[in-house]
Amino acid sequence: THWEIMQYLKSLGFKINPSIALRHSLDEAEKYHQSWVESREKFPYEADGIVAKVNSIALQQELGTVAHEPRWAIAYKFPAIQGTTRLIDIGINVGRTGSLNPYAILEPVRVGGVVISSAALHNEEDIRRKDIRIGDWVVVQRAGEVIPEIVEPIVSRRTGKEKIFSMPGRCPVCGSEVIKPEGEAMHRCTNAACPSQALERIKHFVSRGAMDIDGVGEKLCQALFEAGLIKDAADLYYLTKEQLLGLERMADKSVSNVLNSIEKSKDRALARVIFALGILHVGDQYAELLAEQFHSIDDLAKASEEYLSTIPSIGPRIAESIVAFFRQEGNKQIIKKLKKAGVRLEREKVEEAKPEELPLAGLEFVLTGKLETFSRS
Repeated sequence: THWEIMQYLKSLGFKINPSIALRHSLDEAEKYHQSWVESREKFPYEADGIVAKVNSIALQQELGTVAHEPRWAIAYKFPAIQGTTRLIDIGINVGRTGSLNPYAILEPVRVGGVVISSAALHNEEDIRRKDIRIGDWVVVQRAGEVIPEIVEPIVSRRTGKEKIFSMPGRCPVCGSEVIKPEGEAMHRCTNAACPSQALERIKHFVSRGAMDIDGVGEKLCQALFEAGLIKDAADLYYLTKEQLLGLERMADKSVSNVLNSIEKSKDRALARVIFALGILHVGDQYAELLAEQFHSIDDLAKASEEYLSTIPSIGPRIAESIVAFFRQEGNKQIIKKLKKAGVRLEREKVEEAKPEELPLAGLEFVLTGKLETFSRS
């Protein structure tokens, strides 16, 4: 049985949670869950639920698994711990695609052992739906025991001094016009050269799923940007050793590592470069698709909306976004600088068979269950 395995591991000196328990009915299991709900604050670690498991190993094997989830084990989450506090103000962050992201500035409150002073608000529609107003007393919780969120306002505590929030008509960072595209929930800054967008785009460019430039994280991006050493992602490829040594906490070895990582990234696959550019609505999957359809960035830049819309999975909205991206003068300059720096902007030159001659041509596959030797990505 599972219980016997746990006891045997304990006898060998492995650390086993002393709170594990063997229960003989669903009713007993529910009572055990309730005891945790009532006493979880007393434990020296955080927990978001218990897992109930079938004890018999033979039954576990008979029940099997669905994808990577066993049928013989079920997580029973605890209710989210909530607190109440005042919403002092609503701030705005500008993302890399120009989206204006509102967030709540709260009077600090301790919830589930963590002090919360801000919370995500998603968008203006979400704020209106919940009827959250500046100055409200609000109920807050940590969604999934992690992300702080506002559950609802406490309407009974309103004094009449609370203010209804509206999105600004001008970008809080650069002052450019703000629009809300039809069919979208987000408001967006129209200025592609907005400093906030530029920094977020650089952070995205160096991230693991994009150009994966090791050693160039958020803090270094910010330091380089604030020092005026880079204005866009392409400027990374023109940094010198002397410039990096002039930054705080940058010694000779770390500078060499950063420059080596930047140099190494010049040979990334075309799909990664397309994703790294941060084209609105083009995630890593669409970047892969576009890299299969176009031989180079230049070919993609020349594509019309009509042609892009004929590619399976590329709809009018994505086609419009791609064309708009390559129409922007600032984006053209970034690509020009990447090309000059020696970043590979073409597919690898390999001997390609004609599509109809390939062994899997015309077939479709659906992959389910656990992949033994690959991660899902």
